[in-house]
Amino acid sequence: MKKNRRGGGKTITGLRFESRVAMKRLLDGLVGYAVKNDKVYFHDQEVAEFFGKHKLYKNLLEPNNIDYLAIISKKLLPDEAILIFSDKILYIIEIKFQEVNGSVDEKLQTCDFKNKEYKRLLAPLGISVKYTYILNDWFKKPEYKDVLKYINSVGCYYFFYELPLSFLGLPVPAQK
Repeated sequence: MKKNRRGGGKTITGLRFESRVAMKRLLDGLVGYAVKNDKVYFHDQEVAEFFGKHKLYKNLLEPNNIDYLAIISKKLLPDEAILIFSDKILYIIEIKFQEVNGSVDEKLQTCDFKNKEYKRLLAPLGISVKYTYILNDWFKKPEYKDVLKYINSVGCYYFFYELPLSFLGLPVPAQK
């Protein structure tokens, strides 16, 4: 990926990330999809809802009388979180685009802990969790081989640039 490069856009089978762009905007741009007030519609049928950052607590846990401090000791704030209604799975999406060495290296190694915390937090609602990273080419370097293997070994996921709709369990628009 070149800095400030444009293009690539959206694909029909997934969400194409070129930077830390909002996932809502990408999904809203796909044929058949609309995002209104954090709710996701496919051909006018509600299929999912976004609960990123503090909205996870304010719009999902609090209305269900769940005090997060009774379950976990510190609030976790996901970059993106989308609840897919058909499967009752909350996808925690962390977008990590790196261009220079930095602290993201260690952040990738925290997925097991965070995944377990989110699972504990959402268990009272019967909601499963899939902790997922969207990464750029920086993480294709040989020195990330072990951490990428680790991410999968602890039941977390990663993708480079694109998040397939089929992974999320969302409908794939028909091709024209």
